[in-house]
Amino acid sequence: MKCDFCDTKASVFLTQLVEGQMKKVSLCETCAKERGVTDPTGFSLADLLLGGITGELGGLSGGQAAGTPGGTKTCPACGFTLEDLRRVRRFGCAECYTAFRDEISPMLRGMHKGASHVGKVPEGLMALQFKHQRLQDLRSRLEQAVASENYEEAAGIRDEIHTLLPS
Repeated sequence: MKCDFCDTKASVFLTQLVEGQMKKVSLCETCAKERGVTDPTGFSLADLLLGGITGELGGLSGGQAAGTPGGTKTCPACGFTLEDLRRVRRFGCAECYTAFRDEISPMLRGMHKGASHVGKVPEGLMALQFKHQRLQDLRSRLEQAVASENYEEAAGIRDEIHTLLPS
């Protein structure tokens, strides 16, 4: 079997689930070393398949932006360089996302649905918030019913409040 990146004989075979689909990659020894496959702490098949750090940043020249005497782009907060990002494949701090925005934008567009993280709500939290809001509304209506001396309506609202509260 041949390497997926060059035409030499493949000796490293990788299989991983990426975005719910099984992906297989065949690499020769040289391509495996170049892409960090032999380093289990820094390798991600998703990066390899989706044009991750190695694919996107590997082709950039180190002198594209000023920041250090050597001309390599540097994060102003932590001093992390573009070369560090290529080597470690992790950012030094939160400001690195801003400092290296131009270099990582193409990679992120290929990996994520959008450019901003919306987040998730923990299971059950939405129902709890809805119940809390409903209780506040009912208590407000109860106060208004009592203030207007509409005791029949107030009794109904009180009963509804009791059904929502834990025993």
